[in-house]
Amino acid sequence: MRGIIAAGAYIPYNRLQRSRIAEALGSGGGRGARAVASYDEDSTTMGVEAARNALRSASAGFAPRAVTLSSTAPAYLDKNNATALHAALDLPGDVGAFDMMGSARSGAGALAAALGGSSPWLVAIADVRSGLAGGGDEAGNGDAGVAFAIGSDEDGPVIAEFIGGASSSAEFLDRWRTVGDSRSKIWEERFAEAAYDPVIKECVEGVYANAGITPDQVDVVVMTGLAERAVRSAARYVGVAPDRYADTMADTVGNTGAAHAGLMLTGALEKASPGQTILVINAADGCDAAVFRTTDAIAGYQPARSLADQIASGNDGLDYAKFLTWKGMLTREPPRRPDPDRPGGPPMLRSQDWKFAFVGTECTACGARHLPPARVCVKCEAVDQMSRVRLADVQATIATFTIDRLAFSLSPPVVSAVADFDGGGRYPIEMADVDPASVKIGDRVEMTFRNLYTADGIHNYFWKARPVL
Repeated sequence: MRGIIAAGAYIPYNRLQRSRIAEALGSGGGRGARAVASYDEDSTTMGVEAARNALRSASAGFAPRAVTLSSTAPAYLDKNNATALHAALDLPGDVGAFDMMGSARSGAGALAAALGGSSPWLVAIADVRSGLAGGGDEAGNGDAGVAFAIGSDEDGPVIAEFIGGASSSAEFLDRWRTVGDSRSKIWEERFAEAAYDPVIKECVEGVYANAGITPDQVDVVVMTGLAERAVRSAARYVGVAPDRYADTMADTVGNTGAAHAGLMLTGALEKASPGQTILVINAADGCDAAVFRTTDAIAGYQPARSLADQIASGNDGLDYAKFLTWKGMLTREPPRRPDPDRPGGPPMLRSQDWKFAFVGTECTACGARHLPPARVCVKCEAVDQMSRVRLADVQATIATFTIDRLAFSLSPPVVSAVADFDGGGRYPIEMADVDPASVKIGDRVEMTFRNLYTADGIHNYFWKARPVL
């Protein structure tokens, strides 16, 4: 049996109430809210956070032999992004790391490749979606990440068996964005509806035939695509009652592009009981479909951080001007401080364990922890008697903090804290997803992978601390 062993979602902490768009511009917006990646988040950092949640939810023995990262908004071109995810997860060097990037179909392709393989895979999909101010994409889109641990019974309990899939491809121009452009361009909706209709019909017929099921056997339908009117129109080919369709999260998250089918599937799995049949349909430059059947193992499955909890715990106070600033559409006067220096390739390579995996050292002679790693123990002065200790998944307590209103940041003020890690180790670290007015000594924090800043096109990835949810 091969299928999904675990799923992990990541919804950014910040939300933009769509009504704030209309308040600022006099038009646009709508009801509900959309998820917004912070100024220090991108598709790589959200992919890392989703993958961490998936690995925490998987059985202890799950060990991927390959990881993929998919997005329509890669942080780098001409450079592999999945290797940063690989490094942040502290995976062995012989685990392959591959990008599958560029279109909203890339996530479906990565998942299909993993399901069709024979070794355990970790599939991460993350997207940062936007559009011009006041437009439908700006309001209707959202930012998020999702990840799946894919394998067979020997890799861990399979919670959703892959029954069968189908694809239908066609070349047509309904949505496009050239490299370097900040927004997508869209053809007339009636054209998209006409182009997608036969493609979705063919795919749906194919998946029913390949999986050996009929519409009356489907318990949950996950159906999505960026051409939302075309998707709604083609739902007639599915032949399943409307009350069996999964929540699209349109009012709470928005359409997250390449990640959205996976995000909806994750939500469906968190609510599923054994023996349910889930049909997933993703319409993007063609159509891909897959059928999963939940196993008895799903009854005991507990996600490390559920999708519902993340949606409920977001910050709805983001103002529209800050949203535009984070999206690069509003350039503000920066602090009158020197611009940050670009990170260097050689030092990043030398400190890879520390910078990406947040690995410190622990003295084998006296047990003292060192952050960053050290060769000489600060407590007993033993030399080269250190063991490797990963602290990315260890919580900490704020010992003291300061609020810096002059530091270089797209979202001042910066909250810097000194954190005492459980089991030992102290380190000064920047806070994320925090209200400066609410920080206090004794607060509990956990680590999150972020981009400290970008200089000369180089993303300076490292870890920050955020309040424990």
